[in-house]
Amino acid sequence: MAKTQLCEVNDYKNLARKRVPRMFFQYADSGSWSQSTYHNNEKDFGKILFRQRVAVDMSNRSLATTLAGQDVTMPVALAPIGMLGMQHANGEIHAARAAEKAGIPFTLSTMSIASIEDVAAHTEKPFWFQLYVMRDKDFAERLIDRAKAANCSALVLTLDLQILGQRHNDIRNGLSAPPRFTPSHVWQVMTRPRWALNMAATRRHTFGNIVGYAKGVRDLSSLSSWTAEQFDPTLNWQDVEWIKERWGGPLILKGIMDAEDARHAASTGADAIVVSNHGGRQLDGAPSSITVLPEIVDAVGSKIEIHVDGGVRSGQDVLKAVCLGARGAWLGRALVYGLGARGEKGVSEVIDIVRRELDTTMALCGERLIGNVGPHNLYNAP
Repeated sequence: MAKTQLCEVNDYKNLARKRVPRMFFQYADSGSWSQSTYHNNEKDFGKILFRQRVAVDMSNRSLATTLAGQDVTMPVALAPIGMLGMQHANGEIHAARAAEKAGIPFTLSTMSIASIEDVAAHTEKPFWFQLYVMRDKDFAERLIDRAKAANCSALVLTLDLQILGQRHNDIRNGLSAPPRFTPSHVWQVMTRPRWALNMAATRRHTFGNIVGYAKGVRDLSSLSSWTAEQFDPTLNWQDVEWIKERWGGPLILKGIMDAEDARHAASTGADAIVVSNHGGRQLDGAPSSITVLPEIVDAVGSKIEIHVDGGVRSGQDVLKAVCLGARGAWLGRALVYGLGARGEKGVSEVIDIVRRELDTTMALCGERLIGNVGPHNLYNAP
Protein backbone atom coordinates (compact mmCIF):
# COMPACT_ATOMS: atom_id res chain seq x y z
CA MET A 1 0.00 0.00 0.00
CA ALA A 2 1.36 3.43 -0.96
CA LYS A 3 2.29 5.70 1.90
CA THR A 4 -0.09 8.65 2.32
CA GLN A 5 1.54 11.99 1.54
CA LEU A 6 1.01 14.59 4.26
CA CYS A 7 0.22 17.66 2.15
CA GLU A 8 -2.27 19.65 4.22
CA VAL A 9 -3.41 20.05 7.82
CA ASN A 10 -6.34 17.69 7.30
CA ASP A 11 -3.90 14.85 6.48
CA TYR A 12 -2.38 15.27 9.94
CA LYS A 13 -5.86 15.21 11.46
CA ASN A 14 -6.56 11.83 9.90
CA LEU A 15 -3.24 10.43 11.09
CA ALA A 16 -3.60 11.85 14.61
CA ARG A 17 -7.05 10.28 14.91
CA LYS A 18 -5.44 6.89 14.31
CA ARG A 19 -2.55 7.43 16.72
CA VAL A 20 -4.14 9.18 19.72
CA PRO A 21 -6.66 7.44 22.02
CA ARG A 22 -10.16 8.57 21.14
CA MET A 23 -10.91 10.11 24.56
CA PHE A 24 -7.94 12.50 24.25
CA PHE A 25 -8.26 13.21 20.53
CA GLN A 26 -11.96 14.07 20.86
CA TYR A 27 -11.28 16.15 23.97
CA ALA A 28 -9.35 18.54 21.73
CA ASP A 29 -11.23 17.98 18.48
CA SER A 30 -14.89 18.50 19.31
CA GLY A 31 -17.23 21.24 20.42
CA SER A 32 -20.03 21.67 22.90
CA TRP A 33 -23.63 20.53 22.51
CA SER A 34 -24.54 20.11 18.80
CA GLN A 35 -21.06 21.32 17.73
CA SER A 36 -22.61 23.80 15.27
CA THR A 37 -20.24 26.61 16.25
CA TYR A 38 -17.26 24.26 16.13
CA HIS A 39 -18.13 23.27 12.53
CA ASN A 40 -19.07 26.80 11.40
CA ASN A 41 -15.72 28.15 12.59
CA GLU A 42 -14.10 26.15 9.83
CA LYS A 43 -16.85 26.29 7.18
CA ASP A 44 -17.24 30.07 7.23
CA PHE A 45 -13.65 30.60 6.11
CA GLY A 46 -14.60 28.77 2.92
CA LYS A 47 -17.21 31.41 2.06
CA ILE A 48 -14.57 34.12 1.73
CA LEU A 49 -13.07 34.45 -1.76
CA PHE A 50 -9.76 35.92 -2.90
CA ARG A 51 -9.14 38.34 -5.74
CA GLN A 52 -6.53 36.80 -8.02
CA ARG A 53 -4.11 39.29 -9.57
CA VAL A 54 -1.65 38.71 -12.42
CA ALA A 55 1.31 40.41 -14.12
CA VAL A 56 2.53 41.95 -10.86
CA ASP A 57 5.98 41.66 -9.28
CA MET A 58 5.79 38.77 -6.81
CA SER A 59 9.48 38.69 -5.85
CA ASN A 60 11.06 39.45 -2.46
CA ARG A 61 7.98 38.56 -0.41
CA SER A 62 7.88 38.86 3.36
CA LEU A 63 5.43 37.49 5.93
CA ALA A 64 7.27 39.07 8.87
CA THR A 65 5.28 41.23 11.30
CA THR A 66 4.80 41.72 15.05
CA LEU A 67 2.31 40.22 17.49
CA ALA A 68 1.83 41.95 20.85
CA GLY A 69 5.07 43.80 20.24
CA GLN A 70 7.07 40.66 19.44
CA ASP A 71 8.82 40.14 16.11
CA VAL A 72 7.45 37.06 14.32
CA THR A 73 8.22 35.42 10.99
CA MET A 74 4.55 35.32 10.02
CA PRO A 75 1.23 36.45 11.57
CA VAL A 76 0.62 33.15 13.38
CA ALA A 77 0.70 32.01 17.01
CA LEU A 78 0.12 28.57 18.55
CA ALA A 79 -2.99 28.69 20.73
CA PRO A 80 -3.21 27.35 24.29
CA ILE A 81 -4.51 23.77 24.39
CA GLY A 82 -5.47 22.06 27.64
CA MET A 83 -3.93 18.63 28.21
CA LEU A 84 -1.75 19.02 25.12
CA GLY A 85 0.69 16.57 26.70
CA MET A 86 -1.92 13.81 26.32
CA GLN A 87 -1.89 14.13 22.53
CA HIS A 88 1.77 13.14 22.57
CA ALA A 89 4.17 12.60 25.47
CA ASN A 90 5.79 15.88 26.57
CA GLY A 91 3.55 17.62 24.06
CA GLU A 92 3.86 21.17 25.38
CA ILE A 93 7.65 21.00 25.27
CA HIS A 94 7.62 19.65 21.71
CA ALA A 95 5.15 22.30 20.54
CA ALA A 96 7.12 25.11 22.21
CA ARG A 97 10.33 23.95 20.55
CA ALA A 98 8.66 23.78 17.14
CA ALA A 99 7.28 27.31 17.55
CA GLU A 100 10.67 28.55 18.70
CA LYS A 101 12.36 27.15 15.60
CA ALA A 102 9.67 28.67 13.39
CA GLY A 103 9.93 32.12 14.97
CA ILE A 104 6.31 32.30 16.15
CA PRO A 105 4.78 32.39 19.68
CA PHE A 106 3.71 29.30 21.59
CA THR A 107 1.06 29.73 24.29
CA LEU A 108 1.12 27.40 27.30
CA SER A 109 -2.25 26.63 28.89
CA THR A 110 -2.92 26.80 32.62
CA MET A 111 -4.31 23.27 32.15
CA SER A 112 -1.12 21.94 30.58
CA ILE A 113 0.58 18.66 31.44
CA ALA A 114 4.10 20.15 31.47
CA SER A 115 4.51 23.02 33.92
CA ILE A 116 5.59 26.58 33.17
CA GLU A 117 8.99 25.85 34.69
CA ASP A 118 9.32 22.60 32.76
CA VAL A 119 8.70 24.23 29.39
CA ALA A 120 11.03 27.12 30.24
CA ALA A 121 13.80 24.67 31.14
CA HIS A 122 13.54 22.94 27.75
CA THR A 123 13.32 26.04 25.53
CA GLU A 124 15.62 28.96 24.83
CA LYS A 125 13.21 31.77 23.95
CA PRO A 126 10.28 33.21 25.92
CA PHE A 127 6.81 31.82 25.31
CA TRP A 128 3.33 33.13 26.17
CA PHE A 129 1.31 31.88 29.15
CA GLN A 130 -2.49 31.57 29.20
CA LEU A 131 -4.23 32.20 32.51
CA TYR A 132 -7.54 30.88 33.79
CA VAL A 133 -8.74 32.86 36.80
CA MET A 134 -9.70 30.57 39.66
CA ARG A 135 -11.68 31.28 42.82
CA ASP A 136 -8.40 30.85 44.68
CA LYS A 137 -6.94 34.28 43.86
CA ASP A 138 -3.72 33.48 45.72
CA PHE A 139 -3.16 30.59 43.32
CA ALA A 140 -3.88 32.84 40.32
CA GLU A 141 -1.39 35.40 41.60
CA ARG A 142 1.23 32.70 42.09
CA LEU A 143 0.63 31.51 38.51
CA ILE A 144 1.24 35.04 37.25
CA ASP A 145 4.40 35.31 39.34
CA ARG A 146 5.64 31.94 38.06
CA ALA A 147 5.08 33.07 34.47
CA LYS A 148 7.07 36.23 35.19
CA ALA A 149 9.87 34.21 36.79
CA ALA A 150 9.96 31.95 33.71
CA ASN A 151 10.38 35.04 31.53
CA CYS A 152 7.13 34.53 29.62
CA SER A 153 6.82 37.37 27.14
CA ALA A 154 3.01 37.84 27.22
CA LEU A 155 0.09 36.83 29.42
CA VAL A 156 -3.07 35.59 27.70
CA LEU A 157 -6.11 35.97 29.94
CA THR A 158 -9.00 33.75 28.83
CA LEU A 159 -12.34 35.39 29.64
CA ASP A 160 -14.86 32.87 28.28
CA LEU A 161 -14.47 29.95 30.69
CA GLN A 162 -16.19 31.17 33.84
CA ILE A 163 -18.30 28.03 33.62
CA LEU A 164 -17.62 24.95 31.51
CA GLY A 165 -19.63 24.37 28.35
CA GLN A 166 -21.24 20.94 28.09
CA ARG A 167 -19.08 18.79 25.84
CA HIS A 168 -20.98 15.64 25.03
CA ASN A 169 -18.03 13.70 23.66
CA ASP A 170 -16.14 14.09 26.95
CA ILE A 171 -19.17 12.68 28.78
CA ARG A 172 -19.59 9.81 26.33
CA ASN A 173 -15.87 9.02 26.49
CA GLY A 174 -15.85 9.02 30.29
CA LEU A 175 -12.99 11.54 30.37
CA SER A 176 -12.05 12.32 33.96
CA ALA A 177 -9.16 13.11 36.30
CA PRO A 178 -7.96 10.68 37.41
CA PRO A 179 -8.86 8.64 34.30
CA ARG A 180 -11.16 5.67 34.77
CA PHE A 181 -9.64 2.67 33.03
CA THR A 182 -12.72 1.10 31.49
CA PRO A 183 -12.39 -1.71 28.95
CA SER A 184 -12.91 0.88 26.22
CA HIS A 185 -10.06 3.04 27.53
CA VAL A 186 -7.74 0.07 27.83
CA TRP A 187 -8.56 -0.96 24.26
CA GLN A 188 -7.91 2.55 22.95
CA VAL A 189 -4.46 2.56 24.54
CA MET A 190 -3.61 -0.99 23.45
CA THR A 191 -4.45 -0.20 19.83
CA ARG A 192 -2.19 2.89 19.86
CA PRO A 193 1.16 1.32 20.77
CA ARG A 194 3.22 4.28 19.53
CA TRP A 195 1.32 6.63 21.85
CA ALA A 196 1.47 4.19 24.76
CA LEU A 197 5.23 3.64 24.49
CA ASN A 198 5.89 7.38 24.40
CA MET A 199 3.68 7.91 27.44
CA ALA A 200 5.38 5.10 29.32
CA ALA A 201 8.72 6.82 28.81
CA THR A 202 7.73 10.16 30.39
CA ARG A 203 6.99 11.22 33.96
CA ARG A 204 4.60 13.97 32.80
CA HIS A 205 1.07 12.61 33.25
CA THR A 206 -0.68 15.18 35.41
CA PHE A 207 -1.49 18.91 35.38
CA GLY A 208 1.95 20.33 36.00
CA ASN A 209 0.85 23.88 36.77
CA ILE A 210 -1.61 22.79 39.45
CA VAL A 211 -0.58 19.60 41.26
CA GLY A 212 1.79 20.54 44.05
CA TYR A 213 1.04 24.25 43.67
CA ALA A 214 -2.66 24.65 44.48
CA LYS A 215 -3.73 24.24 48.08
CA GLY A 216 -4.80 20.69 48.83
CA VAL A 217 -3.97 19.34 45.36
CA ARG A 218 -1.34 16.65 45.73
CA ASP A 219 -2.36 14.16 43.04
CA LEU A 220 -4.92 13.47 40.30
CA SER A 221 -7.55 12.33 42.79
CA SER A 222 -7.59 15.63 44.66
CA LEU A 223 -7.27 17.58 41.40
CA SER A 224 -10.67 16.44 40.14
CA SER A 225 -12.66 17.95 43.01
CA TRP A 226 -10.50 21.10 42.99
CA THR A 227 -11.07 21.88 39.29
CA ALA A 228 -14.82 21.25 39.59
CA GLU A 229 -15.01 24.09 42.11
CA GLN A 230 -12.37 26.51 40.93
CA PHE A 231 -13.45 28.20 37.69
CA ASP A 232 -14.62 31.62 38.85
CA PRO A 233 -18.11 32.67 37.70
CA THR A 234 -17.59 36.16 39.20
CA LEU A 235 -14.77 37.09 36.79
CA ASN A 236 -15.34 40.66 35.56
CA TRP A 237 -13.60 43.66 34.00
CA GLN A 238 -12.28 44.84 37.38
CA ASP A 239 -10.38 41.56 37.66
CA VAL A 240 -8.62 42.39 34.41
CA GLU A 241 -7.21 45.51 36.07
CA TRP A 242 -5.57 43.69 38.99
CA ILE A 243 -4.23 41.01 36.66
CA LYS A 244 -2.72 43.65 34.38
CA GLU A 245 -1.13 45.38 37.38
CA ARG A 246 0.21 42.12 38.84
CA TRP A 247 1.59 40.99 35.48
CA GLY A 248 3.10 44.26 34.31
CA GLY A 249 3.88 43.05 30.78
CA PRO A 250 2.02 42.60 27.47
CA LEU A 251 -1.54 41.41 28.17
CA ILE A 252 -3.78 39.66 25.63
CA LEU A 253 -7.50 39.16 26.35
CA LYS A 254 -8.93 36.02 24.73
CA GLY A 255 -12.58 35.19 24.18
CA ILE A 256 -13.99 38.42 22.70
CA MET A 257 -16.99 37.86 20.39
CA ASP A 258 -18.97 41.08 20.76
CA ALA A 259 -18.20 44.67 19.78
CA GLU A 260 -19.29 46.05 23.17
CA ASP A 261 -17.01 43.57 24.95
CA ALA A 262 -14.23 44.58 22.58
CA ARG A 263 -14.68 48.21 23.61
CA HIS A 264 -14.50 47.18 27.28
CA ALA A 265 -11.34 45.21 26.55
CA ALA A 266 -9.71 48.13 24.77
CA SER A 267 -10.46 50.41 27.72
CA THR A 268 -8.53 48.14 30.13
CA GLY A 269 -5.19 49.02 28.56
CA ALA A 270 -4.62 45.47 27.34
CA ASP A 271 -2.24 45.15 24.40
CA ALA A 272 -4.34 42.81 22.22
CA ILE A 273 -7.56 40.83 22.07
CA VAL A 274 -8.31 37.47 20.51
CA VAL A 275 -11.65 37.16 18.71
CA SER A 276 -12.49 33.65 19.84
CA ASN A 277 -15.42 31.41 20.80
CA HIS A 278 -13.08 28.89 22.46
CA GLY A 279 -13.05 26.75 19.35
CA GLY A 280 -16.79 26.16 19.64
CA ARG A 281 -16.28 24.47 23.01
CA GLN A 282 -18.30 26.92 25.12
CA LEU A 283 -21.45 28.60 23.76
CA ASP A 284 -22.79 26.41 20.99
CA GLY A 285 -24.94 28.47 18.65
CA ALA A 286 -22.62 31.46 18.78
CA PRO A 287 -21.38 32.76 15.41
CA SER A 288 -18.02 31.75 14.00
CA SER A 289 -15.04 33.87 14.98
CA ILE A 290 -14.29 34.96 11.42
CA THR A 291 -17.84 36.30 10.83
CA VAL A 292 -17.72 38.64 13.84
CA LEU A 293 -14.13 39.77 13.19
CA PRO A 294 -15.07 42.66 10.82
CA GLU A 295 -17.51 44.31 13.26
CA ILE A 296 -14.95 44.07 16.07
CA VAL A 297 -12.28 45.57 13.81
CA ASP A 298 -14.70 48.41 13.00
CA ALA A 299 -15.38 48.96 16.70
CA VAL A 300 -11.85 48.94 18.14
CA GLY A 301 -9.35 48.30 15.38
CA SER A 302 -7.70 51.68 15.90
CA LYS A 303 -7.47 51.22 19.67
CA ILE A 304 -6.10 47.72 20.24
CA GLU A 305 -4.37 44.94 18.32
CA ILE A 306 -6.75 42.20 17.17
CA HIS A 307 -6.02 38.50 16.72
CA VAL A 308 -8.44 35.69 15.84
CA ASP A 309 -8.74 31.96 16.43
CA GLY A 310 -11.27 29.24 15.67
CA GLY A 311 -11.38 27.23 12.46
CA VAL A 312 -7.92 28.27 11.21
CA ARG A 313 -6.72 25.22 9.28
CA SER A 314 -4.54 26.68 6.53
CA GLY A 315 -2.36 29.54 5.42
CA GLN A 316 -5.25 30.71 3.29
CA ASP A 317 -7.37 31.05 6.45
CA VAL A 318 -4.60 33.11 8.03
CA LEU A 319 -4.51 35.42 5.01
CA LYS A 320 -8.29 35.86 5.04
CA ALA A 321 -8.16 36.83 8.71
CA VAL A 322 -5.41 39.37 8.10
CA CYS A 323 -7.26 40.78 5.09
CA LEU A 324 -10.27 41.34 7.36
CA GLY A 325 -8.24 43.29 9.88
CA ALA A 326 -6.65 40.78 12.25
CA ARG A 327 -3.00 41.29 13.12
CA GLY A 328 -2.59 37.52 13.31
CA ALA A 329 -4.34 34.17 13.57
CA TRP A 330 -3.85 31.39 16.11
CA LEU A 331 -3.50 27.69 15.31
CA GLY A 332 -5.23 25.46 17.84
CA ARG A 333 -6.50 22.23 16.39
CA ALA A 334 -3.93 22.34 13.59
CA LEU A 335 -1.35 22.19 16.38
CA VAL A 336 -3.17 19.23 17.95
CA TYR A 337 -3.21 17.34 14.65
CA GLY A 338 0.48 17.86 13.94
CA LEU A 339 1.50 16.88 17.47
CA GLY A 340 -0.76 13.84 17.65
CA ALA A 341 0.37 12.63 14.24
CA ARG A 342 4.14 13.08 14.44
CA GLY A 343 5.16 14.81 17.67
CA GLU A 344 7.46 17.80 17.44
CA LYS A 345 8.26 17.02 13.81
CA GLY A 346 4.56 17.06 13.00
CA VAL A 347 4.08 20.47 14.61
CA SER A 348 7.01 21.85 12.61
CA GLU A 349 5.59 20.34 9.42
CA VAL A 350 2.14 21.84 10.03
CA ILE A 351 3.68 25.26 10.65
CA ASP A 352 5.68 24.94 7.43
CA ILE A 353 2.57 23.94 5.48
CA VAL A 354 0.68 26.96 6.79
CA ARG A 355 3.65 29.20 5.95
CA ARG A 356 3.85 27.94 2.35
CA GLU A 357 0.11 28.23 1.83
CA LEU A 358 0.13 31.76 3.22
CA ASP A 359 3.09 32.85 1.11
CA THR A 360 1.79 31.33 -2.13
CA THR A 361 -1.72 32.70 -1.70
CA MET A 362 -0.45 36.18 -0.85
CA ALA A 363 1.65 36.15 -4.03
CA LEU A 364 -1.26 35.03 -6.20
CA CYS A 365 -3.30 37.88 -4.76
CA GLY A 366 -0.63 40.24 -6.06
CA GLU A 367 0.95 41.18 -2.72
CA ARG A 368 4.56 40.98 -1.56
CA LEU A 369 4.26 42.22 2.05
CA ILE A 370 1.84 40.86 4.62
CA GLY A 371 1.39 44.39 5.96
CA ASN A 372 -0.12 45.50 2.65
CA VAL A 373 -2.98 42.99 2.45
CA GLY A 374 -6.52 44.07 3.22
CA PRO A 375 -10.17 43.87 2.17
CA HIS A 376 -9.12 44.84 -1.36
CA ASN A 377 -7.68 41.30 -1.73
CA LEU A 378 -11.11 39.71 -1.16
CA TYR A 379 -14.19 39.55 -3.37
CA ASN A 380 -16.87 39.53 -0.71
CA ALA A 381 -15.28 41.46 2.14
CA PRO A 382 -17.77 43.36 4.35
